[in-house]
Amino acid sequence: MLSWLTANIGTVLITLFLIAIVVIIVVKLRKDKKKGVSSCGGNCAHCAMSGTCHQKK
Repeated sequence: MLSWLTANIGTVLITLFLIAIVVIIVVKLRKDKKKGVSSCGGNCAHCAMSGTCHQKK
């Protein structure tokens, strides 16, 4: 097991790094969703979803 780990340490580290990035992105998206923050640019005139995206105030 130790010899396999030493032979593949680069792959293991890169995989752990990429998993950490994905987890951070998912956590950020979930926090933004709970806060009501959107990545929408706000220009509803040219958007096909303009009637369903924003609530009328």
